Amino acid sequence: MSDQSSYFVPASSRLPIWMAFGLMLFVLGAGYTINDLDKPDSNSYWILIAAFAVIFSVFFFWFGEVIKENDKGMYSDQLNRSFVMGMQWFIFSEVMFFFAFFLALGYVRIFAVPWLGGEGEKAISNMLWPGFEATWPVMQTPDQSLFQGPKENMNFPGFANVGHWLPFWNTLCLVTSSGTITIAEHALKKGNRTSFKFWMVMTLILGFTFVYLQGLEYYEAYDHMGLTLGAGIYGTTFFLLTGFHGFHVCLGAIILTIMTIRGFRGAFTKEDHFGLAAGSWYWHFVDVVWILLVLVVYVF
Repeated sequence: MSDQSSYFVPASSRLPIWMAFGLMLFVLGAGYTINDLDKPDSNSYWILIAAFAVIFSVFFFWFGEVIKENDKGMYSDQLNRSFVMGMQWFIFSEVMFFFAFFLALGYVRIFAVPWLGGEGEKAISNMLWPGFEATWPVMQTPDQSLFQGPKENMNFPGFANVGHWLPFWNTLCLVTSSGTITIAEHALKKGNRTSFKFWMVMTLILGFTFVYLQGLEYYEAYDHMGLTLGAGIYGTTFFLLTGFHGFHVCLGAIILTIMTIRGFRGAFTKEDHFGLAAGSWYWHFVDVVWILLVLVVYVF
C-alpha cells in the first residue's frame, strides 16, 4: 500500500520571487530588443541576457533543492503523484499556449488576408490597398513603402539554396531525438545504464543541433531572404511560432542535460525516475508541436 501518512511541505523560499523578477526582465528585454533592432548602438539586449541569467540561476538552485529533498526520502507516494499531475497540467497549459498562436495564424490566413485582397463580406482592400494580392505567404505587404515584404519565403516548394533545407534537417534532428530519449528510458527500466547514458547523450547532441540549426536559419532569413519581424504579417507569425518553439526546445534541452548529469552520477532506478520521465514527456511535446508547426508554416 502506498504511503499517504505524510506530505512534505518545503520551507519558504525566495526563489519564486527571483523567477518572477527574471520573467519581468525577459518581457522587458525582449520588447526593447525587438523594437531596437534597427538601432545599431542599442544595448537593450543586455536586459534580455540578464533575464536569462536570472532564470537559469533560479532553475539551477531550485532543481538542486528538489533533487536533495528527493534523495533524502522526503517525498511520499502521494507527493510523487502530485508531481505527475503538476507536469501533466503544465504540458496542457503549454498546449493551450501554442494553440493560441496557431489560431492566430489560422485567422490571418483564412480571414484577414483574403479581406485585404477584396474577398468576402468584410473586404477592405479596394478602399485602402488596391491591387493587393491575397496570397500566402504574403510577399508584398499592403503598403510596401512603409513595410517591405520578404525577398523569399520559407516554404518547402521551390528551394533556392541550401539554407532552405534547414527546416528539414531540424525536423530530422527533433524526430530522431524523440526516439533516442524513448530508447534511453527503456534502457534505464531494463537496468542497462551504459545504453541509457549513450542514448541520453545522443538526445542532447540532436537537441542542441536543432538549436544551432534554427539560429542558422534565422541568420539566413534575416540576412539573405529579407524575412524579418518587420516584413509584414508573414515575418511576424513566422518568428513568433518558431521563436517560442525554439525557446521551449532550449528549456527541454536544459532539463535533459540535468537529467543526463544526474544519470551519470548514478541517479534514477527503474522504479524511481520521474525527473527523467517528466523531461521525456516535455521533449515529446515539443516534438509534436514542431511537426504541426512545420506543416502550417513551411509546407501548407
